[in-house]
Amino acid sequence: MGFYGERVFPRIMNILMDSKETRRIRQRVCAPLRGDVVEIGFGTGHNLPFMPEGVTRLQAVEPLAKARDIAADRVAATRCPVEFVGLDGQRLPLEDESADAVLSTWTLCSIEDPVAAVREIVRILRPGGTFHFVEHGLSPDEGVRKWQNRCNGLQGRVACGCNINRDIPALIAEGGLSIQQVDTYYAKGDPKPLGWTFEGRATSG
Repeated sequence: MGFYGERVFPRIMNILMDSKETRRIRQRVCAPLRGDVVEIGFGTGHNLPFMPEGVTRLQAVEPLAKARDIAADRVAATRCPVEFVGLDGQRLPLEDESADAVLSTWTLCSIEDPVAAVREIVRILRPGGTFHFVEHGLSPDEGVRKWQNRCNGLQGRVACGCNINRDIPALIAEGGLSIQQVDTYYAKGDPKPLGWTFEGRATSG
């Protein structure tokens, strides 16, 4: 990934993904979590302050060593036990049916094969387990979609593989999850091509 991706981008991400709007969304998405939770794309630990008391363990998947380093203070401050368990959401080193819930916040956009990642989520979820997500992706507005497609290559280079034109609900369904609830909206403060958001919950089967 190079110096920028390994050392610089995690610092940028740590700042940009800690806005008033992202904190509000994180609090809402994390609120229903319970039991053993796996977080795909842990980043710099911005979700930790919003982990409810019902979470007994958080197993974190994060490929960037610098992001894990930046997260150290947040990990130390949380009452929730955190264990780093993998680097790649497409290949999770976890047992079948070992998680009560899986969390993804702005992560499926940057995984090379998001369908493979969703299939892994299906594999590790226990019966009745849930996938909680917030992702940005393909807008329903034609004008915005045009800009998303035009800018996607540049976005991927600047944001280390991030795609802004993925049909997130379709990818989740293709991976084998059934969306139970999804809210869509433009995130406040974001340019529309970056801000079309899918926030929801899905289950297997």
